[in-house]
Amino acid sequence: MANWNDPQPRQPGFGASPSLNGEAVGSATYDLGLRRYMLSIYNYMSSGVLLSGIVALLFAQSGFAAQLMTGGNPLAWVIMLAPLGFVFAMSFGANRFSTFTLQAMFWAFAAVMGLSLSTIFLVFTKASIAMTFFATAAAFAGLSLVGYTTKKDLSGMGTFLIMGVIGLLVAMVINIFVGSTLLQLGISAIGVLIFAGLTAYDTQRLKMMYHQVAGTDFIGKAIVLGALSLYLDFINMFQFLLSFLGQRD
Repeated sequence: MANWNDPQPRQPGFGASPSLNGEAVGSATYDLGLRRYMLSIYNYMSSGVLLSGIVALLFAQSGFAAQLMTGGNPLAWVIMLAPLGFVFAMSFGANRFSTFTLQAMFWAFAAVMGLSLSTIFLVFTKASIAMTFFATAAAFAGLSLVGYTTKKDLSGMGTFLIMGVIGLLVAMVINIFVGSTLLQLGISAIGVLIFAGLTAYDTQRLKMMYHQVAGTDFIGKAIVLGALSLYLDFINMFQFLLSFLGQRD
């Protein structure tokens, strides 16, 4: 892959100190590359969210979502578990797959995720879904900005939050059998907080990762995997927040 974020340094001007000028140019080049890298991640992430939303809406309006995703249809489990398969395949197979393959898998994941998300249009009003989406987008933007600009190391918090995700999954499985409304509200509240924290953490992690992948062939893969991480943070925060803000049909 072309090393688009490593432009050729300019020659020092007449009378300028070569060492100081080189250091300044090197810093400017690094900052430019970092901005392009992060912008590419956000572009992939936002495009994936948009694709999922379009697929979810069209699938729900077609009537197929009501037929396939309700009534205990076994295909519903395939659709709901397929995104998880893509996440594991992309995360653990990144070194084996080409950049193009990872990109194709990301778009396929976003489309399948849209099929899975179509059920929200069967439960909640479109107005409340839109309101929750924009609320999530605003929160995501603010949290991501915090993660990008903060000088505090968030790695310790990230470890705690990842452990929290595991606990959250266990609680969700338990509630499938228990069916407690109170437990569901608690899960949703904790889920919003966990993925809000992960948004800031993942943003900082991706920013710090740039110096490791800049100028390497892995940078294209890092962009796709970074977009996947932020996509998951956004979608999970949106779904948990919808439990509070969503109005049922």
